Amino acid sequence: MSILTDLAIHAIAGALGGNAAGGILKNINLGPIAKTISGAVGGGIGGQLLQAVIPALAGAATAPAGFDIAAAAGQAVGGGVTGAIVTVIVGLIKNAVMKKPA
Repeated sequence: MSILTDLAIHAIAGALGGNAAGGILKNINLGPIAKTISGAVGGGIGGQLLQAVIPALAGAATAPAGFDIAAAAGQAVGGGVTGAIVTVIVGLIKNAVMKKPA
């Protein structure tokens, strides 16, 4: 296993986090595809940044005894949270740009 496994965990968790944030916050006017993409991108990038800052999250797929479920869970949480944050930011930017002047 490699860094691709870590990135896949981040991206999938980010997509789930982005969809959850978009579902909870109804004023985020993004479609399901936009929520998924922004969440996956945010989860992938944010997860990699968190992995660099918090070394304990690194190596879910490179553990000596095989797959480390605890590290993978930490990566999933980090990817999900950063995916949700990026989705909210994208939604707020879209709402600000699309707002019509009064």
